Amino acid sequence: MNSGSPVTPGGGGFIIFATFLVGLMLSQVPLPYMIEWARPEWVAMILIYWVMALPHRVGMGMAFCLGLFLDVIKGSVLGLNALSLTIIAFLTLLLHQRLRMFPLVQQAFMVMVLVGINQLLFHWMQAFTGYTGDSLIFLLPCLVSALFWPWLFVILRGIRRMFRIR
Repeated sequence: MNSGSPVTPGGGGFIIFATFLVGLMLSQVPLPYMIEWARPEWVAMILIYWVMALPHRVGMGMAFCLGLFLDVIKGSVLGLNALSLTIIAFLTLLLHQRLRMFPLVQQAFMVMVLVGINQLLFHWMQAFTGYTGDSLIFLLPCLVSALFWPWLFVILRGIRRMFRIR
């Protein structure tokens, strides 16, 4: 056995779960009113990373469960986040081999597109439930998420390598 980095029992499922838990907590941290609309989509970005890095372990089922949990936490209509995150996981699964080859700047652009699709789907479905927005400011998180992507990618890759999650 190689000493130097810990071996995760169970293949790192707990670590993956813990990163999603941190993302859920970050999605609920109170922010000042002026920057509330600029909150990065932490859960979607962490989901994109794990689907891209480990498509055989994290997929659409995990995205659906995560979305249901996010719906309960945020108090939104049950299934809205679940459906939009499942679609994002599907698109990431389709593109994961290409995404892995892209440099971080191109990945950040693709994350901006994927999070933008997530935001559009969520707000489109909210319109069916009676909520209507007045402007396109709801798309601001996709830009902010793209700016945070390189750092999040490096952190999650470091965690994956440190705990040898495969």
